[in-house]
Amino acid sequence: MTIREEIEQREQRELSPYACPSTQTKGREYPAEACPIRTCFQRDIDRIVHCKAFRRLKHKTQVFLQPEGDHYRTRMTHTLEVARVARTIARGLGLNEDLTEAAALGHDLGHTPFGHAGERLLNEILPGGFEHNVQSLRVVEHLENDGAGLNLTYEVRRGILCHSGPDLAETLEGRVVRISDKIAYLSADVDDALRGGVIYPIDLPPQVGQTLGVTHAQRLNTLITDVIEESRGKGEILQSPEKKAAMAELREFMFASVYLNPVAKGEEGKAQDMLRRLFDYYLLHFDELPEQYREIWEREGKETAVKDYIAGMTDAYATELFQDLFIPKSWTVK
Repeated sequence: MTIREEIEQREQRELSPYACPSTQTKGREYPAEACPIRTCFQRDIDRIVHCKAFRRLKHKTQVFLQPEGDHYRTRMTHTLEVARVARTIARGLGLNEDLTEAAALGHDLGHTPFGHAGERLLNEILPGGFEHNVQSLRVVEHLENDGAGLNLTYEVRRGILCHSGPDLAETLEGRVVRISDKIAYLSADVDDALRGGVIYPIDLPPQVGQTLGVTHAQRLNTLITDVIEESRGKGEILQSPEKKAAMAELREFMFASVYLNPVAKGEEGKAQDMLRRLFDYYLLHFDELPEQYREIWEREGKETAVKDYIAGMTDAYATELFQDLFIPKSWTVK
């Protein structure tokens, strides 16, 4: 018996009846020989962590554009925090932690540079709109590995796609990722906004503090514990009405005070202008796209190719490219 088979048997014995054991996967897009050590979901974790799109997350904005300081979240640190929240909830509910972690690690692979400012810009200019969860699925299915994709399991791909948007994942593990994303970003964004002096502790709604706690750790503990207690032994991921209402109030406060704050978000217009000019430039300069994207142009159309190229950029790469294309260079007479 292989190590993988031992793990699979342990899953069958120990996981909740509502969990998705590795042996019950609907499989991959195309066949792959089973690993003797790792289950299919453990293998998906490794495929995501080792892919190029995952490495780029460390240079993509979470909320604050180019903040001065080393302790603000990036898209990668957000992703890691989501994965930890999700695994804790999955463990408390007896769900498959590996499936949960794989979907959490992949959920933002398709996110744009400059955070949601970049996403809004692409959504505005693309004929079919743009949604980062859809792009994340496209990354793992069609863009990574020189266009071959990562060949992830169906359940992981659904968890990635359904972490936002109207559809819910079929597995509870995928639904755990959806709520974990909200828990992680809301609490962390409060933490970063306080660090940056955008808001102050006294600004937070009193009822939110009384219900969820006043520190980052307290908020996480309260919300994670609540999901586990409300969902345990049930075939759904739930929150208590009290905690759900407090979370909604906190989200409303963050939109009013941080996400739409002209001081904190004052540079977003510049970032969007940069991306718009890059988009327009590459629509007219097919030959300057990397080969992979020229192939997409020929196969799926120019807007799709340019969208894929720009969405995959880091903040720094987009800025450097803009400077190279549009900012005059200094010169001297020799």
